[in-house]
Amino acid sequence: MNDHFAHIIALELNLKASQVLNTVRLLESGATVPFIARYRKEMTGSLDELAIIKIRDRLHQIKELEKRREAILNTMKEQGKLTEELEKQIKEATTLSTLEDIYLPYRPKRKTRGSLAREKGLEPLARMIMSQTYPDIATRALSFISEEKGIATADEAINGALDIAAEWINEHKYTRGEVRKLFFRSAVIKSRVIKGKEKEGENYQTYFQHEELLHRAPSHRILAMFRGENEKILNISIAPPEEDAIALMARNFLKKDSMTADLIHRVIRDSYKRLLQPSLETEMRNWAKDRADETAIQIFADNLRQLLMVPPLGPKNILAVDPGYRTGCKVVCLDKQGNLLYNETIYPHPPVQETRRAMNKIETLVDAYDIEAIAIGNGTASRETEEFIKQIRFKKDIIAVIVDESGASVYSASTIAREEFPDYDVTVRGAVSIGRRLMDPLAELVKIDPKSIGVGQYQHDVNQASLQRSLQDVVVSCVNQVGVDLNTASKKILTYISGVGPSLAQNIVDFRKEHGVFRSRDNLKDVPRFGEKAFEQAAGFLRIHEGDNPLDGSAVHPESYPIVYKMAEKVRSSVSELMSRSELRALINLNEFVTESTGLPTLTDIMEELAKPGRDPRKHFEVFEFDKNIHTLDDLAAGMILPGIVTNITAFGVFVDIGIHQTGLVHISQLSESFIKDPNEVVRLHQKVKVKVLDVDKERKRVQLSMKGLEQRKIIK
Repeated sequence: MNDHFAHIIALELNLKASQVLNTVRLLESGATVPFIARYRKEMTGSLDELAIIKIRDRLHQIKELEKRREAILNTMKEQGKLTEELEKQIKEATTLSTLEDIYLPYRPKRKTRGSLAREKGLEPLARMIMSQTYPDIATRALSFISEEKGIATADEAINGALDIAAEWINEHKYTRGEVRKLFFRSAVIKSRVIKGKEKEGENYQTYFQHEELLHRAPSHRILAMFRGENEKILNISIAPPEEDAIALMARNFLKKDSMTADLIHRVIRDSYKRLLQPSLETEMRNWAKDRADETAIQIFADNLRQLLMVPPLGPKNILAVDPGYRTGCKVVCLDKQGNLLYNETIYPHPPVQETRRAMNKIETLVDAYDIEAIAIGNGTASRETEEFIKQIRFKKDIIAVIVDESGASVYSASTIAREEFPDYDVTVRGAVSIGRRLMDPLAELVKIDPKSIGVGQYQHDVNQASLQRSLQDVVVSCVNQVGVDLNTASKKILTYISGVGPSLAQNIVDFRKEHGVFRSRDNLKDVPRFGEKAFEQAAGFLRIHEGDNPLDGSAVHPESYPIVYKMAEKVRSSVSELMSRSELRALINLNEFVTESTGLPTLTDIMEELAKPGRDPRKHFEVFEFDKNIHTLDDLAAGMILPGIVTNITAFGVFVDIGIHQTGLVHISQLSESFIKDPNEVVRLHQKVKVKVLDVDKERKRVQLSMKGLEQRKIIK
């Protein structure tokens, strides 16, 4: 990598150039982001995943810029137009827009009004006009009249010359740069409803007559307006005040003692309205869309991370219910590993309403399969099913939990679900997914396309490649942060482990089926195509519990095992004793184990792992209950204070499930004062909160909520 670009990235991200260079070298050697962040802290100066991703993405942008720069240089060489000065300007350009401005006058053009005028030989007349030293342009234009060239009058000649001049002004690098700055500073985005579309576009009523400064417009409004335009409901325009732009251009082109001032004013206005303004509007649209996409994607990624890191109940025998009325409730029983043991349909609700029979069946299943918890999907009839379950008198304490089933139907119809349960229909698969989500949300949710989980904002409007890349980063980060059990992990979750991927994941599963459980991490090297590089990247994130080596159940990387052995030898203990006895670990002086490749950051991580091997970074599971009196919109009234769960976070507010079929909105202005005052306190997905009902719109099925004045459990970043 060019050191110059390392310094650029370092300056942009406020990092040391050595951190950037080392990170790039690791990335280009095939190291993954989780591996670099966890096991190469000495090389990167302990950069976290976010910083490493920023370096990776900025490096990609620079490489794309270099590709474009090379293409422009080659094209201009072929044209014979590449002077030393132009080559210098092109090589020094640091942004794509600057590069394109330099290249614009030399870019091969389709037929334009200016090019047609050039073919008629009117370029000399255009130069006379722009020189502003000829007082008698109309007279001089007479000499350009030519029947052969299709120029019948002096006015036609002048008009053609002005078309050429308009293109010169449009292609003037400095002018484009100045007007571009004006756009960034003063451009207003205006939206107007298309006549006759008022009723069809009722959802966009806010934007029927809307305008604001583009650089101040928030992400969700930009995306809403662009969506309205795509649906042919709204007309959108983006521009600064026209006279400001024209005045700025006039300062560049109108000379003090101009002999052709009227023509210069005329050509400037034409150049701006016909060429420069549409061009820069397109550029600003792209900039605004990219900026809005970036914000929306970040919100989606943050929400997804919070959802994937929801606390797991853990390995329990689960009875899961996918509720329903007419079609009944699908019931499945799962063992501690999530294996399907039994399935049946019960009908506790109308129209069938076999309530007593359904109760007896649930009681029987709880006893027969030693059920420890009941998971209930939060779709249709969920609250009624919860009440039904709570009426049953079990012989032991059984917790009943309503589980977010977003995306369960997508999973149940997927290839993964068909592979797992080829002999069962989608209803059974969906119920299994609900039960497994209670046990381990991360392990189950990785099987679903994140876009189907429903925690995003305008997810179908943003750049899909950028969205996919960002969400992939989040899934990979979460899976590797938690780690997986090598002997029970599904093929899908193994796919996200650093250095593995789909092919090696399948090989691991096949090897496990043929040879039984893995006894040590070293056994991974026996898996077909699992080479040294894959082992280096993956081993630290794959756990083996109760294996031959106690370190295999921790996040200590096998490359660091010799260090742990030396530590144990130092205090005359076994590795197991060192891990179980804090007084032995207290005797270790980490400075004695520092080497050229292993510094205090890695040694500190090792000691933390020895204390809590394979610790789960997710919080402890907490049971939550909705208000037992609230089931539908009709049960709500303004002023009620209710428990709720945060289900989605957007730029304009927070959606909260309060136990009815519609989530309520807490507008950003109605968040708790503590959340607004202290930037370190945040609302999290699946956070348990208290909300106050402000307004219930039964016709539109909308509920306005507030968190102001209500004590909330604080969550610190």
